[in-house]
Amino acid sequence: MDDERKQALANYSDKISKDNLVPLWDRLKTLVTQEPQSPCQPYLWQYDTIRPVLLEAGTLLTAKEAERRVLILENPGMPGESKITTSLYAGIQLIMPGEIAPAHKHSQAAFRFIIEGSGAYTAVGGEKSYMSKGDLILTPNGRWHDHGNEGDEPTFWLDGLDIPIVKFLDASFMQHHSDDEHPHVKSDGDSMARYGSGMMPLEFEPVSNTSPVMKYPYDRTRANLEKMKEAGDVDPCHGHKLMYVNPVDGKSAIPTMGAFMQLLPKGFETASYRSTDATIYSVVEGTGRTKIGDEIYTWGPNDTFVVPSWHHHQHFADDECVLFSYSDRPVQQALGLWRQDRGNR
Repeated sequence: MDDERKQALANYSDKISKDNLVPLWDRLKTLVTQEPQSPCQPYLWQYDTIRPVLLEAGTLLTAKEAERRVLILENPGMPGESKITTSLYAGIQLIMPGEIAPAHKHSQAAFRFIIEGSGAYTAVGGEKSYMSKGDLILTPNGRWHDHGNEGDEPTFWLDGLDIPIVKFLDASFMQHHSDDEHPHVKSDGDSMARYGSGMMPLEFEPVSNTSPVMKYPYDRTRANLEKMKEAGDVDPCHGHKLMYVNPVDGKSAIPTMGAFMQLLPKGFETASYRSTDATIYSVVEGTGRTKIGDEIYTWGPNDTFVVPSWHHHQHFADDECVLFSYSDRPVQQALGLWRQDRGNR
């Protein structure tokens, strides 16, 4: 294209801009890319760095003053956006002995993945679920929930929420309860007994597409992984991997966030893998390394790291390792967008 035509097009763009019009031909390559182009960057947060500064925050304000005493895991590629990936949020929350984080509800769905401590609880819809390391506790959107700590030690957990998705859709609502605690009317394990044992109450009708099971205990999940290991079927890309599901329909436990747990045998090296769902990992057991692109990230218990969309990565297990992870895979699958690449590098 000659200089005269280039100048004419530039003048044309300037002329129509006053009417909030923009030529697609100027932006097409950035709007529709040949492969995912994400600002999300690989990163690892070491728990030994987070724990002391979060405990320091515990001396500066109470859980009630903070409403939720959380340090956001903010991706360095998106500073100021409170995101760990382009679609998901992550934070580490602390509740001290004797504290209550007051009851509220919101449009965002959440889960709590317990990192350290015992004696604390999350109450959701009246069911009081006590926390132990490795437990997954769900908070469906629009449900009253509060946290408390009846134990004698601090409790830490990973908060995963679909805040960026809800914000993108302009669908955020939040409400505070008149009391710090919503009435606790169901005991720990009630929903697992009702819905998670292969049986359902007669004439049960689900009220949402989130799992009616509030807590998935780690001891049960760990035993299931052990059975898979005994069977000897190892996926070259994932080791032994399970997905948390809604027992009503067999789909993801939370419709906007897929949650997974995997076991990597000692010395196991996964094949190179990539998928379109950027994935957040929390280390439950063991030490190892993950290669993302050309960089190596060394991790241990309670560390958190993120693998961006469509990035080749491999896990290397020094010990027998257990990794929890979550991503927006259910959303991508529902829209027909999810894609994976197993070992082709």
